Amino acid sequence: QVQLVESGGGLVQAGGSLRLSCAASGSIFSINVMGWYRQAPGKQRELVASITGGGGVNYADSVKGRFTISRDNAKNTVYLQMNSLKPEDTAVYYCNAHESGKGMDYWGKGTLVTVSS
Repeated sequence: QVQLVESGGGLVQAGGSLRLSCAASGSIFSINVMGWYRQAPGKQRELVASITGGGGVNYADSVKGRFTISRDNAKNTVYLQMNSLKPEDTAVYYCNAHESGKGMDYWGKGTLVTVSS
């Protein structure tokens, strides 16, 4: 089992920045990919960014050039630095850990990001 706890959400004006953190605990040695997803009201959950154990990253087109995902293996923590925030970035952001061997996905409870115009 893997436990994920997000932090760092809040209210920010358009153009501002926030940094989300996701602290992982438990059987983290089995995790291959970690990522951030978001879900806006009335919309499906979507991938924002992901990072592999080797440091390979992937971003949604809508956040490329504005968001940066990173990980601190010593702290078992993944970060999402969000710059130049837009009102359409408003959503609940969820941390995800994927275990390829078992095909398992673990989720945090989410943290709300609200961007005002």
